[in-house]
Amino acid sequence: MTEEFMDETVAVEGAEGRQFVVFKVGKEIFAVDLKPVHEIIRVPQTVEVPLAPDSLTGLINLRGSILPIISLRHILGFEQKQNDESTRALVLSAGQLQGFIVDRVVSVISVEPDRIEPVDGVNSSIDGDLVSGVIRDIDAYPLVMMLDFNRIVEKEFAGLTVTGDNEGFTEIQSVEKEVDEKSRDIMQLVSFSVENQEYGIDIYNVLEIVEIPEIIVHVPNVPEHVIGIMTLRERFLPLISLRSLFCLSERSADDRSHIVVLNVGHTVVGIITDGVSEVLRIPQNLIDPLPEILSHENKMNDISQICRIDNGARLVSVISAERLLHNSSVKEVLETVKEMNKEKEGTLYEKTSKHQEEQFVVFKLEEVEFGVPIASVQEIVRIPENLTSVPKAPEFIEGVINLRGTVLPVIDQRKRLGLSIIERNEYQRIMIFMVGGVKTGFIVDSVTEVLKISGSDIENAPRLSDEQSQLLGRVANLDKQKRLIQLIDPEYLIEEQDRSLLKNLDKDSESIRI
Repeated sequence: MTEEFMDETVAVEGAEGRQFVVFKVGKEIFAVDLKPVHEIIRVPQTVEVPLAPDSLTGLINLRGSILPIISLRHILGFEQKQNDESTRALVLSAGQLQGFIVDRVVSVISVEPDRIEPVDGVNSSIDGDLVSGVIRDIDAYPLVMMLDFNRIVEKEFAGLTVTGDNEGFTEIQSVEKEVDEKSRDIMQLVSFSVENQEYGIDIYNVLEIVEIPEIIVHVPNVPEHVIGIMTLRERFLPLISLRSLFCLSERSADDRSHIVVLNVGHTVVGIITDGVSEVLRIPQNLIDPLPEILSHENKMNDISQICRIDNGARLVSVISAERLLHNSSVKEVLETVKEMNKEKEGTLYEKTSKHQEEQFVVFKLEEVEFGVPIASVQEIVRIPENLTSVPKAPEFIEGVINLRGTVLPVIDQRKRLGLSIIERNEYQRIMIFMVGGVKTGFIVDSVTEVLKISGSDIENAPRLSDEQSQLLGRVANLDKQKRLIQLIDPEYLIEEQDRSLLKNLDKDSESIRI
């Protein structure tokens, strides 16, 4: 119980009978048994949850746990009002912890059992199923209704569950690059630096980015650029120093140094960089093959292309993951590590555990943060000045766009999540996913960053409705950053019954001229 109400609690501690917290909602006076009440708090700012029942105000982070905040005014059919100095949230256990907003907490009282009466015969506008009994003539109140919060939860939030567990997260900034709409293809590169030179590697070969461990095991009789192996989730990962591979002087790792974990086929290796910068989107017309005179240099064998950015003022060397992993010296180490890993159980990259990390693209809708797995995002583009409408298209289709010769349906994500509609603005973007076999664009308010989030920070979201629990089944609880990011499963961006309509639209769009 918070300090504000501690004195009242102690005052009745020795009293006989049942203890109740008495509170006011609208013009009615209610009571709840003191035992399930964990504390009484002021109502902080909440994070809105789309597709949830209207009575859910949102979620908060209460000392590391995700807590649903529920409006009793809405549940009881009262007119909504702004929170004020008297507004409080009763944090109590009704299956799981949740907070219920009340207009004012009156007191904590002790009631003799014979003062509690059944609800039968009480004339009130309150749903009788939500009231377990009444207390008459107590503390100047002629009638106090005892609310049954378990029934409230059963009625409003069938299957509500909350879990909590929090540690840190690793953040990698992402700088969104403008795309030339006329270019035919785009290459996405994770860019990093080595000796102040910028390099990039295809994002599809990047599994993750991790910090350099304190312990690296040396492997004898290998080339200098293979500096050893590290343990990553109970498996051995060979490490290659790009500085050594490129015949540069070695230096001690610092806070910016990171390992980029690459995957080609079933082969996994880590490359050590001076620092990871951003995710670049480069049109193919700005990418040239490595000049032939340089391709004969041994130390340039792993570089396949050069990107020209900012009118050639910025050059990015593209490393071929295939060439790097098929380097003869690297292959020898990989064979050694393969034998070592045979002695260990499990697989290197399985579904996220408490110690693994996931990478998400974060975007906003109504200032609420959402995240989608980075692997599910095909592209992010600006909204054209005019979306082409399609006759007889489903209501949820905003229009179609022509993206480098391909016509894509576009859906306003605000509409999809039941949020208010806003006018188009320069910050909005279209995020493109493959949904039900159809490449589809979704309009969001803004794309903000790419985050790597520890599995220990990811929890099951409160189950508030069937649709919400499928689409928004998880939430990232970044306690240190005081952020809650709702994680979207792209597989459920389109409801099952609408997918056939989307496929038909995809076929019809072949005849649309934009």
